[in-house]
Amino acid sequence: MATELFNLTGKVALVTGASRGIGAGIARLLAEQGAQVIVSSRKLEGCKAVADTIVDAGGKAEPLACHIGNMEDIGKAFGHIREHYGRLDILVNNAATNPYFGHILDTDLGAFEKTVDVNIRGYFYMSVEAGKLMREQGGGCIVNTASINALQPGVGQGIYSITKAAVVNMTKAFAKECAPFNIRVNALLPGLTRTNFAGALFADEGIYKTAIDHIPMHRHAEPEEMAGTVLYLVSDASSYTTGECVVVDGGMTACGGI
Repeated sequence: MATELFNLTGKVALVTGASRGIGAGIARLLAEQGAQVIVSSRKLEGCKAVADTIVDAGGKAEPLACHIGNMEDIGKAFGHIREHYGRLDILVNNAATNPYFGHILDTDLGAFEKTVDVNIRGYFYMSVEAGKLMREQGGGCIVNTASINALQPGVGQGIYSITKAAVVNMTKAFAKECAPFNIRVNALLPGLTRTNFAGALFADEGIYKTAIDHIPMHRHAEPEEMAGTVLYLVSDASSYTTGECVVVDGGMTACGGI
């Protein structure tokens, strides 16, 4: 008999940064397991394209534009969720930015502020608003997409790596304080994954080869390979798991590759 541990029927899930890459893969998998998925990103057109593929495949999805670096957008998004669904069972904080790739000493203020506003403030207040809804309804799950850069800064990715380290600590802080409300909070730490977001790493042949040489599986990941871990973390299969940061990197960090 097939397990029901991963069945998300009746659950409402919000996935940010879901118009492409890892977020799109997560949104599709959660919908396949029965969740009503709110596909969110900055631009509605991209969200609609992903939501349409979910609906065409027999799933339930709605596109919702929300720039998590904008507090007004966050407020509007959760106002919509309260009005149309009255609940939120799953939040996947996946939207992120990395506008600067270069030496840390040359990081300008604009790049610094944009990275912090999205990757730290955005995750924090998305989690606050989701957590309030979840507390009212008796529980829920939050998953934050961090990065293996949280464990060891990536070359040319100083401020991005710093924000992802903050996401790891944020995950643990929310997990500790929200556990009494039956809200579980965990994080996904992807390794090298082929996405538009990671384009700079793939464009630089030297950096890419160095990374592959340090990955025991000797390959990069595809976005869909991150989705299964998120499904585990938002399902009943992980009912006693909170405050954990799960590394999915082909063995790179476990084998001292960074």
